[in-house]
Amino acid sequence: MRYLPHTREEITEMLAVVGKDSLEGLFDAIPLECRFAGEIPIPPALTEWQLGDQMREIAASMAVGPDHTVLVGAGRYHHHIPETIHALINRSEFLTAYTPYQPEMAQGTLQGIFEYQTLTARLLGMDVANASLYDGGSALAEALLMGLRVVKKSRRVAVSAAVHPHYRAVARTYLQSTGFELVELPYGPDGRTDVSSLQNMTELAAVAVQSPNFFGVVEDLEAAGTAIHAAGALFVSCFTEPLAFGLLKNPGQCGADIVCGEGQSLGMAPSFGGAALGMFACREEFVRNMPGRLVGETVDLEGRRGFVLTLSTREQHIRREKATSNICSNQGICAMIAGMYMASLGGSGIRELARLNYDKAQYLRAELEKAGATLVFQGPTFNEFVVRFDRDFAPIRQRLKEQKIVAGIDLGRYYSELSGCYLFCVTETISRQTLDRVVREVSL
Repeated sequence: MRYLPHTREEITEMLAVVGKDSLEGLFDAIPLECRFAGEIPIPPALTEWQLGDQMREIAASMAVGPDHTVLVGAGRYHHHIPETIHALINRSEFLTAYTPYQPEMAQGTLQGIFEYQTLTARLLGMDVANASLYDGGSALAEALLMGLRVVKKSRRVAVSAAVHPHYRAVARTYLQSTGFELVELPYGPDGRTDVSSLQNMTELAAVAVQSPNFFGVVEDLEAAGTAIHAAGALFVSCFTEPLAFGLLKNPGQCGADIVCGEGQSLGMAPSFGGAALGMFACREEFVRNMPGRLVGETVDLEGRRGFVLTLSTREQHIRREKATSNICSNQGICAMIAGMYMASLGGSGIRELARLNYDKAQYLRAELEKAGATLVFQGPTFNEFVVRFDRDFAPIRQRLKEQKIVAGIDLGRYYSELSGCYLFCVTETISRQTLDRVVREVSL
């Protein structure tokens, strides 16, 4: 919170350098009709200590961990974070968001990113991964734009309605002023994407399917990929929970061309929605159209192993408006954490953790059904599922909240046809005692 404001003398000196008489003069290039007139209605200034009290008061009004047990996923997941992550990421050589423009001065950072790329490519089953993007939503939008670059004559992309609603909103924002069309594919009674309409679509560049999807349902990615490729489009597979691939077939094994999604589960706390990690990988044949930065391995003049930003002429710091993308990468901290997390658990650890998540979610799902809940979608699920209750669940949810348990989220806010249906999530952090308490409240 601490900062040192500029003095009036310093402001006057800086304005003189740029040839302006006042701060308002800095905005002369903006037409008057585009400027806000009048005073901005902001509250009066607080002291540092008053501001600290206000922030603590706001924080205390929110039902979040560790004080509350949260049975909500929907794109942000509570997982145990190994102490190795806390110990390593707080070291000064790792705790930086700096972009390594000068490879000779940033070999440690570049090696860390290279290791993250390698582990990501293995987890997702792809040939090459980049140094990460902002978050899962922007990664999906960039994947669709990449599809339009690869399939040059096509003007349309499709996204499953079972993709996270926030991701779809980001994609629409990216595409709304480009002249490209975005269409949505419906989901079926089993909660999986209905790809049957693809055979009637033309000029289709890419189709995005999420698995496990927003309902927690595991998509049949192989069948979806076959239908997408038959329509002449690239298959974009996205995700919000990468740990699922410790148990499920990864997208590369299912024929995906581009894989993207959110990596928050890999060692990062939910933290009110951020910071996030946009994971992105593709087949090697498409690498020159990949957004973001890519770290490569090389040798110096003496034959020693080294790391560089490769194919970087496509990036914003050189090509500007002609760049493949003008999105900044996120490698400084978040990708480093994800790399540390994957290395800490290893393949067998990720598999064991994924199985634990699956088993706990299946236990709650089965017990809620015994207590009278109805499973909305019959497709296979991972650590999330959707149920409907035979009575109003809102009062029960409120009782649980008073016991510091946040039980599910009403999907009516995202899908009007699913009003009164609740999305539950269970990870390894939830005890059986807590799950049983939820079931008891539902059974009363």
